[in-house]
Amino acid sequence: MTDNKPSLPQGIYGITAEKFSRGRSNTEVVRAMIDGGVTTVQYREKRHLKDYREILDECYAIREITRDSGVVFIVNDFVDIALLVDADGVHVGQEDLGVKEVRKLLGPDKIIGLSTHSPEQVAGAEEAGADYIGVGPIYATRTKENVVDPVGLEYLEYVATNCPLPFAAIGGIKEHNITEVVKRGAKTVCLVTEIVGADDISKTVTSLAKAMLS
Repeated sequence: MTDNKPSLPQGIYGITAEKFSRGRSNTEVVRAMIDGGVTTVQYREKRHLKDYREILDECYAIREITRDSGVVFIVNDFVDIALLVDADGVHVGQEDLGVKEVRKLLGPDKIIGLSTHSPEQVAGAEEAGADYIGVGPIYATRTKENVVDPVGLEYLEYVATNCPLPFAAIGGIKEHNITEVVKRGAKTVCLVTEIVGADDISKTVTSLAKAMLS
């Protein structure tokens, strides 16, 4: 890790999902997330749902918002867009470009996160040089298409006990179960629909952050 490289913060990790944001734009949602106290924002959008130029423009805008507020900005999948907007890093899945390939493109000063669903994938993430891992889905979720089966709290406990990398719990986490996730070792928690679909996004984020501390 270099002196210029950010790290994964603890706290609420908000992920965009315009499909579930009740007509609000991704930039509007991100502003509200930050007002509520998220520590990390991930831009996640599917290419078939939005024009590539629009995705780029949104990421430019979100990069400015996150930079001004000191919030870490991660782009899901789009390594080229992350480079263009100078995002803090990229998050990839098991079927995307590998961590080593992404590192060649991003260089040493950017964060690379990798989704994991098993102890074997945790070991692979460490070997490949990931900076943090996603752990999930903890509970059933319909946010993503073709999602794997829930890995449950047992896998989360395994990671908390055995993995030296920072990690973020994700998948079906809501205000009513976030304390269970924290009790099993999660210090960073990703939420999607619970945040972007809320009546009051800022208030919901603040409430979730308080629940993590309870």
